This record gives sequence, C-alpha cells and structure tokens, in this order.
Amino acid sequence: MKTYILGLSCYFHDSAAALLCDGEIVAAAQEERFTRIKQDPSFPKNAVKFCLNTAGITLDQVSRIFYYENPTEKFKRIMSTAVTSGWSGVRSLFFHVPGWLTNKLYVRKKLTKALGFANTPVPEITYINHHHSHAASAFFPSPFEKALVLCIDGVGEWDTTTAWVGEGRKLTKLWQTRFPHSLGLIYSAFTFYCGFKVDSGEYKLMGLAPYGRPVYADMIKKHLIQVQPDGSFEMDMSYFDYATGDQMTSEKFHDLFGGPPRDAESELTERQFNLASSIQAVLEEVVLLTARYWQKKTGLENLCLAGGVALNCVANGKLAQAGIFKNIWVQPASGDSGGSLGAALSGWYGHVGAPRIPDAGDSMKGSYLGTRYTREEILHYLNEQGAVFTELTEDKLCAEVAGILAQGNVTGWFQGRMEFGPRSLGARSILGDARNRQMQTVMNLKIKNRESFRPFAPVVLEEHAKDWFSVKTKSPYMLFVYPVANSKLTPPGPGAVQVSGLGKLNQIRSQIPAVTHVDNSARLQTVDGSHNPLFFSLLNAFHARTGCPVLVNTSFNVRGEPIVESPKDAYVCFMRTSMDYLVLGNFLLRKQDQPDWEEKIDWKKHYPLD
Repeated sequence: MKTYILGLSCYFHDSAAALLCDGEIVAAAQEERFTRIKQDPSFPKNAVKFCLNTAGITLDQVSRIFYYENPTEKFKRIMSTAVTSGWSGVRSLFFHVPGWLTNKLYVRKKLTKALGFANTPVPEITYINHHHSHAASAFFPSPFEKALVLCIDGVGEWDTTTAWVGEGRKLTKLWQTRFPHSLGLIYSAFTFYCGFKVDSGEYKLMGLAPYGRPVYADMIKKHLIQVQPDGSFEMDMSYFDYATGDQMTSEKFHDLFGGPPRDAESELTERQFNLASSIQAVLEEVVLLTARYWQKKTGLENLCLAGGVALNCVANGKLAQAGIFKNIWVQPASGDSGGSLGAALSGWYGHVGAPRIPDAGDSMKGSYLGTRYTREEILHYLNEQGAVFTELTEDKLCAEVAGILAQGNVTGWFQGRMEFGPRSLGARSILGDARNRQMQTVMNLKIKNRESFRPFAPVVLEEHAKDWFSVKTKSPYMLFVYPVANSKLTPPGPGAVQVSGLGKLNQIRSQIPAVTHVDNSARLQTVDGSHNPLFFSLLNAFHARTGCPVLVNTSFNVRGEPIVESPKDAYVCFMRTSMDYLVLGNFLLRKQDQPDWEEKIDWKKHYPLD
C-alpha cells in the first residue's frame, strides 16, 4: 500500500503544497500561480487540490500532513522579544499579540478547517521547525549520501542561520544564529532603505549591486554587524526597527547613511548603487567565512543550501568559484514555498522512518513539478478566443521557433509541467536572442513593464557552457552567477569613455549582450535534456541555425504578476504585451494574426508593483 505525505507552507508569504508518494516527489506548487496574487500567503487550497489530483487520490488517502514551522515556538520568540525591548516592545505586544492569541497560534485548527473542502477526515498534522524544513528541502533531494547543509534566511521560529550535517535519512544541527541577528534581515533592511519591497525586492538589490562600488562595506561592518572569522556575527540592533517596530531601519540607520529611505519608484542614484554593492559584498563575505569554517570543522566535500539567502545566485557563484566544496546543490525553491516540500520530506524520513537512497539523476525532476495541460485543453481555450494558430510537429516547431528568435522576436514558451520555485526554467518562459543588443531594453520596458536595470538570464546547452561561461558546476536551476568567458567578451572600442550608474547599460560587453551583467557576469541555466527534452531541442535548433547555444530565458509574466500557470494566463500576458509570438504546446501563434484585444482594466495598474 502506498504512503502519501502532504507538506504545507502558508499564512506568512508564498504559500505552497507538496505531495510525496513513498518518498518520491509527486507534485508541488505555489498558491500564487492559481490565485494570481503575488506571494499569496493564504491557505494553498488550489495547490493542495492540484497535488491530490496529480496523484489521483483524495485527502483521506494521505497518511500524514506536515506544516513547515512551529507557531508555538514562533509566538514564544515574539513574546520574548517584546518583553525585553522596552516601550517599543510594549507597543509590539499591543498590536501583534491579540492576533496571535485569536488566530495565528492555532494553525492546526485553521488547517483542519481549511482542509474541510475535501469532505473527508483530515489526517494528523505535525509541525516541523522552520529551519529543519529548509534543511530537509536542501539535503534530502540532493544527490549526496552525506553533506554539510547551510540554511540562511530572515527568521523562522528563532533561527536565522543554521549549519547541519545530513547523512542518510538524518539531519543533525551543528550551530545556529538566533533572532534578531539575521543575515537575511540585514539584507532586507537595505532592500527597504533603497526603496524596494521587503521579501520581494531583494533580487533587485542583488541586480543593482554591479552598478556601484562597495564604498559602505567597512561602515556596515564597523557599525551594523560584527563578523567573526568563523562567519558568526552579531548586529547592533539600535540601527534596526524590525524586531518590534513597523519598518526595517531606525533613524540611527538613516543618519549613518545620510538620509531617509528612497521613495519607491523614484530615480535611482549612485548612492543606491553603492549601498547595494556594499551589502552584497558583506553578505558574500559572511557566507564564504561560514562555509569555510564548517567545511574545515566537518571535512565534508558536499554542500547543500536553502533559505531565502540561497536564492542570492551571486553569492552562490562566489561560493562555487572559491572551491571550498567539491559539489554544491541548491534547493530551487529555497524560500518559504520550498518549506512545504522540506516539511513533507522531514516527515517522511524523520517520522515515517523510511530509508533514503540518494538519486544522482535529480529527485527534484528538474523542478518541473507543477500543472500540465493537454493538447485538447489548450486547443479548446484557443478556439474559445478565436485565436489564429498553426499546429506543428515537435521537430518543425523547434526549427520554426529557432528562426523566429534568430530574427529578433520575443516569444512566450509554455510547455509541459510548470516549475516549482521562483525561476522559469523552460516550461513557463519568455525567450529571446541573447546576441541582440536591444533585447534587454525591449524585454524590460515593452514586455515585462519593469525597471531598465533589471538583468536577464541566459540558458545554455550544458555541453557548450564552458565555451561561453567560466562555470564551476552545472546550474540547472539558474542559481549560480558566473563570469562570461573571456573569449566571448567584447573589448571597449576606440574612444570608449568610463561611465557610471545606469549609463553602463548601453555598453556592449560581450557577444551575448542581452544577458551579460555590467560586471561581465551572468546568472545561467544549463540544460542537458534530461527533464525538458523539447526545450533542449529548441536550444539545439537555435545553435544549429546561429552557432550560438545561448538564449535569453526570463519568467513568463509582467512585473507584479505571478508566473503564468494556464494557457489562459499565457495568452492574456501575450496579448497585453509587445511579445511577438506565443508557443502553447505544439501551437504557434503570431501576434499580428490575432483578433483585437480589449480589456476593461488597465493591466499595468492591475498588479501591485513588486
């Protein structure tokens, strides 16, 4: 008899559900994809339904449910912090404790009620501590029998940074840093101070960093965070307000850096570029120190990463280039959504007691764990819209789309099972020609409706990756930044002048300018065809036509919108933007052939800016 385990994360941000069958990952999805609410924190009803439907089971066939954190321990942390924080703590108690006592503390009760939609008895619900969920999501799907596991995020119950040893089916905690000292939260403080949205805009801060210089790094280490040689650290909390206040930074922080936080959407200046560069440099230093110390302490040659900071692909790339570990594996859904999977895996190995056999072939299945639509479902939707399309065989489709991309067209690509995690990996993607000098501007301003400085990622055939990038490891999940190969860089022309800030955007640095960051690096995805053979075939067709095995691959959405989930989502996004072509399964659509598109809403105002 098969044993099904359901993992859940919800009620804070980026809720999700994941389902295991005898330890194998069957399905996983974020709720935002269904509700179309970015980082939706609500109970993942649609994601749960999807997981159950994928397995062909009902809720009463699920043996156990595991929730990704322990609300009782989290409440203790909130109470303890408030009680020891003077008048600001009293204010915090007044505003936050009533909500906990009437609602947030009783998660089992809330989950049981929410699962009532299934009209079956609800299985036993068990809490898994937040960082244990992260550690489980990082280690158990990895190909390693034994590894060091580092989890770095904002905060769970108490922990903000933890080190573990994973071996077989066991995880043993070695060390932790506790709230309020947090590498994730100091990075979020600078995200806030630079005018971006906390828990969303951190990737913008990372993308902004190459435009500046780390001129504030020493100031940060002198005043804000004291870092030890082993990577441990302590923060001066007088500069921060997040522990009991209503914003990330204090007036003392503002005075130190010469003014109030930047207003959202206002002009970016050299100050923000340098602040981003500085905190990025400090984060990288702490991550490297921590990794070196625990590698020496344990002697382990394999590393697994999870937690929100593990999505900082620049730091991941520096870690890989440092050569501290022989192998590094990063959970593609390292944030809270991946906590659902970690909780399920922790439950399977820790509570059910099942043996573990590492899967060298990738038990995450390329992270293609979400919804899939049949030819008939896609065709039915297109006919309903009166859409004009051509159906092609897979070989002809790849050849045709390769030609379309080579001509400078932007193409939506909707294929197979949706990705789990924040990255589009060739299932729900927007594609372009990385050689095109205008592609970054066109995609940012005309397609994605987002800031001009935002970089795009290259996807490259794995066998050719070393010809185009200075890679140290495979990067199937787009979680490492590496330098573009020197042989592909373009030297400055005669009379070239030094520019600063966003002026760097207009400089051509390589043969693939659309994906080359201003510091000559790129956040790459490597593809070998094992999990997405059609995407692999498209890249091969483009390579055969152009001699270049690299495309631009960005998420299929506009700014503030979750990645598209359904054919409807994809078609609407296609029609709203200046995208030239759309591929839905084997159906190819050209924008100029489609019927007129009218909406009652202004879609650019429909999604709150991220």
